[in-house]
Amino acid sequence: MNAVLKPTTKPGVHPDEWAARLELAACYRIFAMLGWTEMIYNHITLRLPDSVTGGSSAGAQPSAQFLINPFGLHYSEVTASNLLKIDLQGNKLDDSPWAVNPAGFTVHAAIHDQLPDAHCVMHTHTTAGLAVACSQVGLAQNNFYSAQLHGMVAYHDFEGITVHSDEAPRLLRNIGEKPVVILRNHGLLTWGKTLPLAFVRLWTLQRACEVQVATATLGPAIPVPEHVAQKTVADSFQWDTRFGAGQDVFDALVRQVDRLDPGYRN
Repeated sequence: MNAVLKPTTKPGVHPDEWAARLELAACYRIFAMLGWTEMIYNHITLRLPDSVTGGSSAGAQPSAQFLINPFGLHYSEVTASNLLKIDLQGNKLDDSPWAVNPAGFTVHAAIHDQLPDAHCVMHTHTTAGLAVACSQVGLAQNNFYSAQLHGMVAYHDFEGITVHSDEAPRLLRNIGEKPVVILRNHGLLTWGKTLPLAFVRLWTLQRACEVQVATATLGPAIPVPEHVAQKTVADSFQWDTRFGAGQDVFDALVRQVDRLDPGYRN
């Protein structure tokens, strides 16, 4: 548990699971604060650590378990306690009265299952993100933020509402190992080995889309040369472990959420 969220425990819940619940609930509230919400839709999923899931016997592989938002609640209503615990098939593993949105976990499950470092997956339908996803050009290499994502962005064509598991192989083939994904005609997606890293990738992508949309009415934008974009990625503090690889940004926003409403900690 990081210092900002503070180590706490809840009776009957593994300490590492409670830490994950606090981190994910805080992230949902951050999304709400930033306006990255879509009524009761969209998702952020987080894999529970092996220390929580364990194995059925000595030497057994731990079963994959995940936390996801309850279907029907706005992000501003998500708390550490009401997050759902599910398996890779989207089955609930607790007695929560809330349902799991099948459209939410189909894409997430495929990424969690096949990409070892995808411990956290985030998906949004923001206006700027969806606008870029709908444009033929996609993300343009013409601003400070898109340059930081040079070589990191994958694209997947729209196949309708993501409830069909047969889409998974095509999605995974298109993603490859790229951690930033533009779902054409649909929205934005990022994944990472930590929640803060997935978050800062999404924040950078969102800002790149916002700038691109804002400059669209001003005529042709100045392109960033290839060699400059490569240097920008290498120099970006966003990905530098010395600056937390997103942890410092995430912690700052957690402090802001705590000042507004610390109820997510319940």
